[in-house]
Amino acid sequence: MWDSMIEKVKIEIYKKEKRPTSQISCFYDVVHRSLVARWAKNNTPLHCLAHSLHLRYYGDAWLMEDSTRCATHRDGEISQERMKCFRRLFPNDDEYSRVLDEYAMFSMKNGPFEDLTSISKMATMEPKNWWVNFGAQTPFLQTLAFRLLGQPSSSSYAERNWSTYAFIHSLKRNKLTTSRAQDLVYIHNNLRLLSRIPKDNVKMWDVGGDAFDSMEDVGFLEVADLSLDESDFENDLIIDN
Repeated sequence: MWDSMIEKVKIEIYKKEKRPTSQISCFYDVVHRSLVARWAKNNTPLHCLAHSLHLRYYGDAWLMEDSTRCATHRDGEISQERMKCFRRLFPNDDEYSRVLDEYAMFSMKNGPFEDLTSISKMATMEPKNWWVNFGAQTPFLQTLAFRLLGQPSSSSYAERNWSTYAFIHSLKRNKLTTSRAQDLVYIHNNLRLLSRIPKDNVKMWDVGGDAFDSMEDVGFLEVADLSLDESDFENDLIIDN
């Protein structure tokens, strides 16, 4: 997605502003910084390990789409972050050596992964199902694949749900029951989805989201860059009754 997303976003913004791409767009500069910050934030050792265990990034179809792509075990940055993750997850030297051997066999399609059925199914089978069928002889990698590939790729949806809940269950509405607040969040999100349906060839962009009473001093793009792991965000959203 990241290979072409920024360029596609740039084209849409310049088209909306009706200006050539050779000119400077202040709005695009802000959006570009936000996208780069999001990418840098998601580029963690755990993300690199999940990337290394996903079958798609070893297939010829994905590699041949762009000449700049390379298999995960040939990427220096991803390999470095993956090694950090292995060392942290397997502090025991024997287990660490074993998981390195398992990954070498997987990435090079050797040992239990050299079977033609195993190789052919990498391009068509859902990754977790593939690890169920062909990963039994590499138990460390199989366990990691089950845990990592079953996780959502982003926390943005969870963060948006927390944001909507904080907008509805504020200090001014602190007497709302839990069930009533949950119902209002459900209705609010569905109304937002309905508002995105084009009407008379006009489609509203839901860029701003909720007008948070509790986060008046935070801009919209700054909100998009926050995480539930950050104390400032958590303090604003968690309200003591």
